Amino acid sequence: MSGEFVIANFKHVADGVQAGQFSVGERQPATSLADLDPIYRDLLDRPITITLAVIGPDGRPGLTPMWFDYEGDTILVNTASHRAKCNWIRKNPQLTMLIVNPDNPYHWVSIKCTVVNEVPEDGPDGARATQQLDRVWTKYTGNEPPYGLRDPEIDEKRVLFECKIDRIATFGKP
Repeated sequence: MSGEFVIANFKHVADGVQAGQFSVGERQPATSLADLDPIYRDLLDRPITITLAVIGPDGRPGLTPMWFDYEGDTILVNTASHRAKCNWIRKNPQLTMLIVNPDNPYHWVSIKCTVVNEVPEDGPDGARATQQLDRVWTKYTGNEPPYGLRDPEIDEKRVLFECKIDRIATFGKP
């Protein structure tokens, strides 16, 4: 799912106050997450709860703290099919996520992406959704699969949204 996107590197104050701070210092074309500076790519690999923004039916962003992962250059968002955000994503497949370093709120990466594929757990490729859910469970909890937070009151089914990166913004240092 690689495509060209832009990484906007904001000027920050990690090395002191500077002219034009908090504005975009440079933009670099990118075709892969490998083009992302390792100090930001590290945030993607750590078990940091992200803030996911999706557009709700009233046109306002809905913000959800959640887990996420990626494979190669594909951003992976896995949610329960009965949740409102699942339908919101289907109606407007443009997502934004913010990953903030829990040790330094002035070190973050924001990823704007678009859903390009939906994998329902009860569909023909559903095992992929379940396997990804188990991987993210282990990433965030350190526990072995299976995912341990399914709603016991319903036959909870998951949906894996595979997303291509449209734009990345970075800020700060660890």
